[in-house]
Amino acid sequence: MTGAARTLIVDVPGPDLTPAQGRFLREYGFGGVCLFARNIRTPEQTARLIRDLRDALGGGAWIATDQEGGAVLRRLDVPLPPAPLALGVIGSEDAAWEAGAVAARGLIELGINWDFAPSLDVNVNPANPVIGERAFGANPDLVARLGTAWALGLEAQGVMAAVKHFPGHGDTHQDSHLTLPVVDKPLAALEATEWLPFRTAVTAGVGSVMTAHIVYPALDPHRPATLSPALLTGLLRERWGYGGVVVTDATDMRAIADRSPHGAAAPLALAAGADAVLSCGHGELRIHAEHARALEAALREGSLDEARVEEAGSRLERAARRFPGTPRPYTADEREADEASVARWAREALTFLGDVPRLSPDGPVLLYAPRTAPVGGPYGDAPSGEALADALRTHFPRLRVALHGAGAREPDPSLLRTFPDAPVILATLDRWAPPAWQAQLAPTLHGRTAVHLALWTVHRFGDAALPTLAAHGFREVNLRAAARALARD
Repeated sequence: MTGAARTLIVDVPGPDLTPAQGRFLREYGFGGVCLFARNIRTPEQTARLIRDLRDALGGGAWIATDQEGGAVLRRLDVPLPPAPLALGVIGSEDAAWEAGAVAARGLIELGINWDFAPSLDVNVNPANPVIGERAFGANPDLVARLGTAWALGLEAQGVMAAVKHFPGHGDTHQDSHLTLPVVDKPLAALEATEWLPFRTAVTAGVGSVMTAHIVYPALDPHRPATLSPALLTGLLRERWGYGGVVVTDATDMRAIADRSPHGAAAPLALAAGADAVLSCGHGELRIHAEHARALEAALREGSLDEARVEEAGSRLERAARRFPGTPRPYTADEREADEASVARWAREALTFLGDVPRLSPDGPVLLYAPRTAPVGGPYGDAPSGEALADALRTHFPRLRVALHGAGAREPDPSLLRTFPDAPVILATLDRWAPPAWQAQLAPTLHGRTAVHLALWTVHRFGDAALPTLAAHGFREVNLRAAARALARD
C-alpha cells in the first residue's frame, strides 16, 4: 500500500490485539486507531494494547478516543470530567480549562494522544437528538469561551483536541448516525451562532477540527461538510486560515455510508480538504481495507491528487511531533486533586428549579426511578437506578425504592399507599423522553412533599411541574452531590 492509508484512523475489535490483527495493521500502514469502550478494560491491558498498536503502526501513530466528559466517556477508572453542559452552568473558563486537563491526564497516562473532544456545537435546538448536554450551552459566546478553554487545557497536558462538529451540529433535529441532516440557515445566522466557537478555536490554534456529516445549503447545497471543498478548503482553510489537522467524523455513520459506501467517502473527504478519515468497522477489519483500496483507486484514476495526500500526511506528522503520546504517570497527588475538583464541579453544577424541599433522613423516603435508560449514538453506558438508590441510602437510611423496567406501563402504587406521608423522589434518567409511567405519576404527587431529580436531561411533565433538582450528570460523583443536596448536609 502507498502512504495514503496513513490518513486513515481505524478501530479494532477488542481489548487485545491478536497476531492476525497486528499483521493487518502492518500491511496497510494506517495512521492510527480510535479506541472505544470495548477496547478499554484495565489500565494495564489498555497500555499493553496501545504498545502493540504502536508497534504495528510505527512511529507517529495516533491513538485516539472520545473522552468528552459527562455521558460520553471511554476510560472510567480515573477522575471523570463533567458534562460540558455542567461546565456551562458553572460558567468558568478556569474550570473548563482544568476539566480538559483532567481528561488529558487520564489519557496520556496510557499513551492516548488524540481526544475527539470537545463539542463546540451550540445547542440552540431543544429537539436536537444528538448534542444536548454534550454542548456547553445555547449561547455561542459561552460555548466559544468554555470550549476553547477546555481544548487548550487538554492540549497543555499533551493530548491533541478535536473540536467538533464543524461547522455546527447544534441546530439539527436529526441524528447523523442515522440520516443526513440539513441546516438551512443564511450565512449571517451561521456566522453569528454555529461558526463563532469554531472561529475562536481556530484563532487559538487548537490542534484539530472534526467535521460534521451535515449539509449547509448556504455554502454547499449538495455535499455534507465532511465531503465539501467549499466548507473544508474554502471556509476553514482559505477564509479562516486554519493550519491544523482536519479529521472526519466516522464514515460508518449513515449520513455518509448510505451515500458513499465501501470506503468511497475517504478519497472524497481528502479531496475536499480533510487530512484524516475516521473509519469505524465495529469489529469488521475489511471495512478499513475497503477505505484503503478506495484511496488507491482514486489516486490511480486521478480523482485524488497525490500532492493532496502528501499535504495531509505532512500535517498529521507535524501534529504527531507536537503530541507524541509518550505515556506520563498520573500521580496519586494529581488524582486526589482532580477528584476534589470533579466533586466540587458536581456540586457547583447542581441547579434548583422551584422550591426544592429538604428531605429528612429520619423517616422513610420513596424513590421512583427507571432501572436504566436507553442510549444510542456515541453513548457507551447508561444511568443506573440502583446506583442512584445506593447514593441516596447514604443520607436516607430508610429509603424505599421502586425501580421500573423498560416495559413498565404504569407506576407501582404500593409504596405510595404504604407510606402515604413519605416524601417522594421522582428521578428521571433519560437522555430523551422519560417513560410514560413517570408522566402518569407526577400529577398524583401534588399535595405531598415531592421532588423531581433529573440526572441527565431536565424533563417537564406538562402542568404537573414538580420542584426540580438537576444534576447534569449520572456518574457516581453526580449522584453523591445530588443526594447530599437533598439532605442539605
